[in-house]
Amino acid sequence: MAFPPFVGTLRRLVLANVAAFFAVALLQWLAPGLASLLLDNLLLQPMAVLHGELWQLATYSFLHFGLLDILFAMLTLWFCGSMLEGAYGSRWLAELYFTSAIGGALLASALSFTHWLRLSPYSAASGAWAGVFGLLVAIAMRFGDQEFLLFFVIRIRARHMVAIYILIAVALLLKDANSFGALLQLAGALCGYLYVRHAPRRGLAFGFGEQYFAMRNAYYRARRRRAARKFEVYMGKQGRKVRFDEDGRYIDPDDRGNDSARKDPNDKHWMN
Repeated sequence: MAFPPFVGTLRRLVLANVAAFFAVALLQWLAPGLASLLLDNLLLQPMAVLHGELWQLATYSFLHFGLLDILFAMLTLWFCGSMLEGAYGSRWLAELYFTSAIGGALLASALSFTHWLRLSPYSAASGAWAGVFGLLVAIAMRFGDQEFLLFFVIRIRARHMVAIYILIAVALLLKDANSFGALLQLAGALCGYLYVRHAPRRGLAFGFGEQYFAMRNAYYRARRRRAARKFEVYMGKQGRKVRFDEDGRYIDPDDRGNDSARKDPNDKHWMN
């Protein structure tokens, strides 16, 4: 029954959601007209996104209007996020959360234009549940046998708890109670699954960084080999013969016949 750690990316996400909740509540009390105008541009509405309000793909996830809604969303985010952040790090958690929230919003917005299950691109949605569903799916995939206390009463395994959440969202989608919101949650769950299934172990940013530096180093090695070949040709025209290995490193003539003095060809610590 002990509460998990409240640190890192998890803490920043929870505090940002709580701060946005109270800021909106205060603004609605002090200036209802301004609050309504602001919310019209921050909630997720597919038609507005199509017309260029792309920031809605992220801002909607920090807006909550019901006390119970934000309470249960933040508790779920706290319990699931602390476990994932402890196991995979802050960057991985942040990437998973925003991939689920933004990717889910983009996918749900696109599907709303199909009018499937009476969906409408003029529907609006808010809340952190798309990102939270991505975390729930990650918990089921990586910690499926971990036991939780559902509603602090029922002991249940993680995979079964997540299945219940998803079935509730499917029921809401089919019953038209809040079809766009339910679709948003399911889309967030799908994006979370794709991230956990295909993203590098240390996150997308680290993977992209590795790819960038690998391409950069390959480019510099290619330039070095090309310069070595051109230098061989130039020196040949001067009547002198020089040699370079396949990596563009100069081969000292005095070392060619002396294996003990020759440099290790696998020693590349000085290279890019």
